Amino acid sequence: MLLCACHKPMKIICATSIPFAGEVFGTLGETRILDPHQITSEVTGDADILIARSTLKINASLLEGSRVKFAGTCTIGHDHMDIAWLAKNGVAWTAAPGCNANSVAEYIVAALLCLAKRHGLQLRDKTIGIIGVGNVGSLVLKKAKALGMRVLLNDPPLFEASGENAYRPLDETLAGSDIITLHTPLAKSGKFPTYHLAGNEFFSRLKPGCILINAARGPVVDSDAFLDARSKKIVSHAVIDCWEGEPAFRPDVMESADIGTAHIAGYSFEGRVMGTVHVYRELCKFLGVEPKFTLDALLPPPPVPEIRIDAASLSEEEALASIVSRVYDIGADDRLLRETASADSAARGKSFELLRKNYPVRREFRFTRVILRNAEISLAERLQKLQFQVISE
Repeated sequence: MLLCACHKPMKIICATSIPFAGEVFGTLGETRILDPHQITSEVTGDADILIARSTLKINASLLEGSRVKFAGTCTIGHDHMDIAWLAKNGVAWTAAPGCNANSVAEYIVAALLCLAKRHGLQLRDKTIGIIGVGNVGSLVLKKAKALGMRVLLNDPPLFEASGENAYRPLDETLAGSDIITLHTPLAKSGKFPTYHLAGNEFFSRLKPGCILINAARGPVVDSDAFLDARSKKIVSHAVIDCWEGEPAFRPDVMESADIGTAHIAGYSFEGRVMGTVHVYRELCKFLGVEPKFTLDALLPPPPVPEIRIDAASLSEEEALASIVSRVYDIGADDRLLRETASADSAARGKSFELLRKNYPVRREFRFTRVILRNAEISLAERLQKLQFQVISE
């Protein structure tokens, strides 16, 4: 256990939402694990390290006058952290970019296959427009191609940096896509703001009957503009994981979504654990110590280690939908959130947070073996591109 400058054991505050917080950070100091609502300025006053997720605002009101010198968020985004204040006050910080990117990409696959089955759509040869092609969007690209989809990419910062023609203008992407999926950070200012990016003008440029997916940040979509576009059939179907005003999401937006979930797209077991691992390694670097902890022995077995399927009477998309839904039933997450939509604002918010806090183990596709019978080689190849283990009999 390391000592702080006062020669006492280093004090580390961790949110309860951090998987294996005690086992991991307890190797470095005296670790106290608290619900985010309990992490106040009084609690952080004598702490050296703060580790949290996006439900905790890390800013002057929380840390002013404390001795915290390192703040970490086990999430890809950091819009809940006042980076300018941290830098000005000598507080080192880290986020965990990319830690749950594959989890979000698999969520998109599950959502697409669920919508296709529910509404009699065929994904092959549909065009999906990916807005934001960073850690998440680049993986959505690969998985969309595995589903046989055409892809349009829009990412102004990447286009400016690279000049690559693969990144198309927003107008072209919106007009040419059957499905739009959002994967941008939230930026309210700067050269490339994304706050209310999907507003009235955005929706007016969409291909009529487009499907909209938001698994980025809630305020990237203007809720009123979305409802207007939905009422006019500009948006035919919608998948919403991130909400304006969350945790107290709007019931009218939920009612207009085909699939609505409690900001859990990135909540695969691996996505959450890798956030812990990333922040732990960055903290070790900050402290000048070698990272020694490994999570290998703590990983639970996959709930669905093996799936056997006879594809003789199924189309490839039907087979894919059946396999994916057995590993991740996105409809179950939708039903759990939808059940809370009629409650008052405070109760909705509390239920939203509880769904995230108590989220069950969801392992990623690569931990499930699929045994195929009577299947074309192309189905096996598509499953392998989605990272399933595949055996053909």
